[in-house]
Amino acid sequence: MSHHNPRSVATMSAVPNNRPSYLTFGLAWLLGYAAFALTYGDDPNLPIPSAVAPVLLLGGLLAGLIVTGVFAVRAQRGTHGREAVVGILLAASWLIGFSALYLIITALETALHDVQVQTLLWPTGSGLVVGMIYLAGGAAYRDLVQYTLGAWLAVTSSAALLLDGASLYWVLAIAGGGGYLVAALCQIREPDPDLPGRS
Repeated sequence: MSHHNPRSVATMSAVPNNRPSYLTFGLAWLLGYAAFALTYGDDPNLPIPSAVAPVLLLGGLLAGLIVTGVFAVRAQRGTHGREAVVGILLAASWLIGFSALYLIITALETALHDVQVQTLLWPTGSGLVVGMIYLAGGAAYRDLVQYTLGAWLAVTSSAALLLDGASLYWVLAIAGGGGYLVAALCQIREPDPDLPGRS
């Protein structure tokens, strides 16, 4: 005789399907930051308009946020109590994290009078913020793939600050974008708890 644990079913349904999000963000990082690396400097390796790189990156990130939001809303349907609160708090973390990053970068640029602060800290700081949110999400949902991706993005994005020139963008493109794509391959969907044979 099969028995379902209502709490375990609610927990599983609250865990978002992260594969589409990982794929979208991974391609955005890979293509966007690679374009920044190839067009960096006065003598770029790829003579294309300077607007191409930011359009690729920002367009990809916007698509990633939309995909993430859609799947997060779907995952929240039917959840109650602690699981619903976890989803709401994690969603709010994106706004809080990037608001805090904006304030830090603005304050540093004002204090140092150096426009390079934005050039260096927006890409690397964004990776750190996203990484920390994934760490929190991985811990909350006991999702080892998400937790590992968060650790990888946080460390590699911060380490990229040790480099200069196009190398910084190559690290973000290959390590960051590649990390997302590997996570998408490793993401295993939980079986539907309502299918026959589940106990």
